[in-house]
Amino acid sequence: MTSFKFYNKIFFLLTFFIGFSSIYSQKKFTIVLDAGHGGSDIGANRYYSDIGTVQEKNVTLGIVLKLGKMLEKNKDYKVIYTRKIDEYPSLTTRTTLANRSKADLFISVHVNSSPSKSATAQGTETFVQGPNQNKANLDVAKAENDVIFLDEKDRENFASYNPSSPESLIALKIQQSKYLEASLIIGGLVEENFVKKDKRMSRGVKQENLHVLRMNAMPSILIETGFVNNYDDAHYISTEDGQQAIAESIFNAITSYKKLVDRNVKEPEPEKPVEQPLKNDFRILLMSTPSRYTEDDPALKGLKYILPIKEGGFYKYYYGTTNYASVKDTNLKTARDAGFRNSMAISFVPNQALGMGYYTIEVYAGKDKLDSKSHILKSLPDIVRNKENGIFYYTNGKYRTLEDAVKSQKDLESKGISNTVIEKKLK
Repeated sequence: MTSFKFYNKIFFLLTFFIGFSSIYSQKKFTIVLDAGHGGSDIGANRYYSDIGTVQEKNVTLGIVLKLGKMLEKNKDYKVIYTRKIDEYPSLTTRTTLANRSKADLFISVHVNSSPSKSATAQGTETFVQGPNQNKANLDVAKAENDVIFLDEKDRENFASYNPSSPESLIALKIQQSKYLEASLIIGGLVEENFVKKDKRMSRGVKQENLHVLRMNAMPSILIETGFVNNYDDAHYISTEDGQQAIAESIFNAITSYKKLVDRNVKEPEPEKPVEQPLKNDFRILLMSTPSRYTEDDPALKGLKYILPIKEGGFYKYYYGTTNYASVKDTNLKTARDAGFRNSMAISFVPNQALGMGYYTIEVYAGKDKLDSKSHILKSLPDIVRNKENGIFYYTNGKYRTLEDAVKSQKDLESKGISNTVIEKKLK
């Protein structure tokens, strides 16, 4: 029998509630109830001579409707069903419904089965988000930034959400961690009730890579209520009394979970003034070196959004750009955490024209001259070639502002000319 003591540890609860409670300050606590399978997808099933065929789609719908009926009696709850009849919503439809509803909790009910005709394995188990799902969740977040919502505290810490910025992805990772912690708590409460109230065997709370959990932007659990090919489990889950008992255990877990959340929701703090943009842009200078690196070079320690600027024979590598102080500080911390201990924030005046000199774009540097048939020479007829210390340098264009040079650099990338460097020439 699984022990659930770790769900009651004070440290764990405090860690969860300090960061997570502000999500639940809305008036209605929205719960999406998902009865697994349905329609032509009957799910796990077995035939027994005394009770007939036990079909997963019927068991899950029976439990969900009983659970929903209990929840709907409480005015603090808003209940949304993925299905209330014998139909089959796709997995994507179920998760999209939950995300679009900005649900606080997603509960999917299923019936277990093993490959054999009959099973000695029996009991319940609850699944939460798997440990290898973070990348998939972040991909969804970037693609559907109107679905994945940061809570208010994270918005304060990370300013506005930009699906392409590294600081926003840091916030999303923190948010995902909160979903997992919350899911573990509600999952533990469900399994604990099955053991203590219903005297059933629990197989514990587990992490698994399941689509219906992976794509959700809220705490989510999938409950396996019993094994359809275990005689005792099948009889229990197919009866009205058994389904009612299961629904009551889940209901009690939801009630306990919401009480924990409500006890730790703080009074709203006075509204803080909206962060105002700074006058200048800020980039994080990672290093200055005579070496020229490509964007995937290990020397950059995996950081993206790098802008190299060549000046006086040295390549200066800048990370990120922002005109918000909070994001600047986050970018600086990210750079130092990556190993650039001496990195610093450098101010850039937007659209500032050079008093003397100009910016140009270094499109190639190497010991060998470019072949006359090279794509670079064919694409850039006005290219300039210089040789210094045995190295050939090819540059193109003259620009008064850094922004103009960056724009031209992006145009070159669209022509297939990548890994270019903006060079600042003072003569």
